[in-house]
Amino acid sequence: MTLPIICRDKEILGGTPVFAGTRVPVRVLIEHLEAGDRLDDFLDDYPTVTREQAIGVLEIAMEKLTKANEAAA
Repeated sequence: MTLPIICRDKEILGGTPVFAGTRVPVRVLIEHLEAGDRLDDFLDDYPTVTREQAIGVLEIAMEKLTKANEAAA
């Protein structure tokens, strides 16, 4: 069984998508990468997020973007 990567719960940050088992919003990873930070910098800043979770979120984002591009073509 695979554990969830992203969690949304109205009791945790009002339902903001967070990394499962943490209170770290997923958008913070994207913001770090947009700012030019390395993945390791993000992981150092948020040690409750695992490398596997961060990579999993990026894989989900890539999959959704690929599907969106295919649908637009």
